[in-house]
Amino acid sequence: MDTIIRTLLENITLTLLILGLMASGMSLLFKSRPLTAHDMIEAILAYFILFSIGLGYFYNFVMHVFFGEMVAHFIGWADSPFQREVGFASLGFAMVGFLAFRGSFDLRLAAIVGPAFFLLGAAGGHIYEIIKTGNLAPGNAGMILYTDIALPVLGFVLLWLHYRSNRTAPPRPSHEPPHADTH
Repeated sequence: MDTIIRTLLENITLTLLILGLMASGMSLLFKSRPLTAHDMIEAILAYFILFSIGLGYFYNFVMHVFFGEMVAHFIGWADSPFQREVGFASLGFAMVGFLAFRGSFDLRLAAIVGPAFFLLGAAGGHIYEIIKTGNLAPGNAGMILYTDIALPVLGFVLLWLHYRSNRTAPPRPSHEPPHADTH
């Protein structure tokens, strides 16, 4: 059991992505029928933001601020006071993610754009460290490298699909409240 928990936490970005997909599936089970493509995209985007942005960056905040030495070792770095700064920047991304979970399209765009640039920059840094120093530590060259690239791509794809589905979604019947994200 310790090995499973350790693996889930060491691969937290993938773990949270999967949990977000599971949560979106669960939310769709309780949604009125028939489900539309817009309903499905809305659920996937909302829970992607809640889990991968909100919870993911909150986890990053906790780890970098309170367990900085351990995180630095996991990434293959020396411990540094800059970790606290990364942690507090992560807290800011987390708060925007929590607000955007049921927020407007514009708020969701903001919740994805900031972290996307951070993650793509981090991916570039990981690749640089692999090439320059041979840093193959799990926190530099492991799952984090792949999710640093995949999560921004997935976030932008989901935003695009959501924007498109909002433009083509039929009007909701009067007995159902509108989505919080309609324009």
